[in-house]
Amino acid sequence: MSGNAIIRPARASDEAAAYHVCLKTGDAGGDGEPVYRDDPDALGRLFVGPYLAFAPELSLMLEDAGGVCGYALAALDSRAFYARYDAEWRPGLCARYPDPQGDPSTWTRVQEAYGWYHHPDYFCPEPYDQYPSHLHIDLLPRAQGHGHGRRMMEGLMDRLRHHGSPGVHLGMWARNERAYAFYVRLGFHELARVGSPEDGSIYMGKRL
Repeated sequence: MSGNAIIRPARASDEAAAYHVCLKTGDAGGDGEPVYRDDPDALGRLFVGPYLAFAPELSLMLEDAGGVCGYALAALDSRAFYARYDAEWRPGLCARYPDPQGDPSTWTRVQEAYGWYHHPDYFCPEPYDQYPSHLHIDLLPRAQGHGHGRRMMEGLMDRLRHHGSPGVHLGMWARNERAYAFYVRLGFHELARVGSPEDGSIYMGKRL
């Protein structure tokens, strides 16, 4: 079905469907629904909503006969984007969702997400002036293996290049080996590793 999917600019009406894609890919690329069942939109509020609100011109949707089945989202200037997120988006999240208390090792995955609302990590790998933009992409399983991911990434990087970006970075779960291989094939290379091999992050970059 997804072999005939189209790539199009994002619309405001895509939010719910894109949040669902975020959920279904929210466990290191696997289905996050079992672990975010108490609040299915917990991750979407972090990784989708701000991009649709603040950078719609750098937001692409993948749609097939079954609906939205993927997205690629970007920010031209990461520090400026995070400053706006901190001033305009995060206060609403913090007001609606309490900061979890107690031992973080006992938190549920939803509580972990709420913790990120209250204690964000705006990590940008160096050299920042060479990789100031950032992006991320998620595709449902039915949309994978058809070349859509490569086309979306290349389309988004073309847009960033058109807007004057010299380079782009992205972050990924360290244990997501399939994603790592995909980014290497697109010409990305490692810039930094943070945390443990099981639960940490890898930041990769590409010059544009």
